[in-house]
Amino acid sequence: MKQGARAEQQEDQVGKAGGKITPRETDYPQWYQDVIREAELAEPAKVVKGCMVIKPHGYAIWEKLQRDLDGRFKATGHQNAYFPLLVPQSFITKEAEHVEGFSPELAVVTHAGGEKLEEPYIIRPTSETIIGYFFSRWIESYRDLPLLVNQWANVMRWEKRTRMFLRTTEFLWQEGHTAHSTHEEAQAEVMRMLDVYGDFAEQVMAMPVIRGIKTDSERFAGAVQTTCIEAMMQDGKALQAGTSHDLGQNFGKAFNVMFQTEAGGRDYVWQTSWGVSTRLVGGVIMTHADDSGLVLPPRVAPIHVVIVPIYKNDDERAQVLAAAESIRAQLADVDLAPPRSRHRDFVEVVIDDRDLRPGNKFYMWERKGVPVRVELGPKDLAKGQVCVKMRVDTAAGRGKEFIAQNEFVATIKERLDRFQDELLRIARERLQERSRTIDTWDEFLAAFAGEKSTFAWCHWDGTRETEAKIKEQTKVTIRCIPLPGHGPEPEAGRCVFSGNPSARRVLMAKAY
Repeated sequence: MKQGARAEQQEDQVGKAGGKITPRETDYPQWYQDVIREAELAEPAKVVKGCMVIKPHGYAIWEKLQRDLDGRFKATGHQNAYFPLLVPQSFITKEAEHVEGFSPELAVVTHAGGEKLEEPYIIRPTSETIIGYFFSRWIESYRDLPLLVNQWANVMRWEKRTRMFLRTTEFLWQEGHTAHSTHEEAQAEVMRMLDVYGDFAEQVMAMPVIRGIKTDSERFAGAVQTTCIEAMMQDGKALQAGTSHDLGQNFGKAFNVMFQTEAGGRDYVWQTSWGVSTRLVGGVIMTHADDSGLVLPPRVAPIHVVIVPIYKNDDERAQVLAAAESIRAQLADVDLAPPRSRHRDFVEVVIDDRDLRPGNKFYMWERKGVPVRVELGPKDLAKGQVCVKMRVDTAAGRGKEFIAQNEFVATIKERLDRFQDELLRIARERLQERSRTIDTWDEFLAAFAGEKSTFAWCHWDGTRETEAKIKEQTKVTIRCIPLPGHGPEPEAGRCVFSGNPSARRVLMAKAY
């Protein structure tokens, strides 16, 4: 079956939960779709080609990610704003490299109100152009700088091949846009926001990342330089999880965004842009989920604890539910947010009293990735205990544990914090174990044969030609040139493909 037809078939199968999850080792792409279906995260919007419907549980995960990031942005001095969805076509064409880079992905509105528009509108693929226009109206002097704004919005990039959360025609994201009086200040902003993304990925998503610089072939259209964070998924492929761009003065010149300098002259502003999207939800799935379903780090989980009451009659039901409500009330006062956080993150508890067998409930909540399951029955009440089961076995808990109720409540934060740390440790070990140093082309071909991928540190001669040939022959791309401390130190060598001299190793992998 061709890859495109297979992708469409997989999308058709993403709908109502209640099926089996294909093992990762059997069919990783199908496993990914199955986890999304069984966790009830999203489904294809078949009536709108290439788009998806994000279901409540999936959107709640996005809200957790969004809330934490929003606090980080505001802590670094950025303010939220909103700009139009429709961008005049003439704006897109003002920056030549920008329009060339986005042309294949543009959706164009030519008619509205029953009439043909005098000028077509582009449904925003990104907002550098229209924000550049408004920056030109807002900035007059160096006293207006730096200007630091962020937008939470949807964008549209017409995709031929789609995959839930990872690549859809419409998706949700944030895009930061800033203007500065000097290039040095703009460059500092680029690195500051890359560090915000990197810290967020590791501290909140428990997803380790490599920070680096994109090659010229891979940089954002219209940028001087693009930096990124790259994460390894469980199949060894890379996920570009965030980007931060140095736009130089390109958009400033295109939209005449000038300011009076402190010395009294006139100059164009230096701009940056940076963003992450709902593909982070896909990153959470592919970093932590297993063959039983979704696994959520506590700082991402919309529900932290599910209590499953077990009883045989109405009297037992009343007693067990009263105890469950008491536990929920106590847990609701526990704040998981780290010190100096700009938001609270109280423990969210669900008491599942549906008319279903306990085993069915265990099965469903396991698939949804809830970190802690509590079983509570009359025997537990008599002993003043609860039966606790973590979503996966780690140092935060293994198998079923019988714990005194007061001890469980008193230690829930410590348990969830440890679970968060353990998921990050496991992901870091996987990244370390599956990263390789490769020096020969034969070894390279073996590492990436078929659908295989890994994080390969290889010498590259620095040419676009070599980069393009490697991609054409193996589907492997240069993910980034690592920043100091995020990869091998620079050392002279020979390009893994051409054999020509190379100044340093770069990160290569297949990618989503």
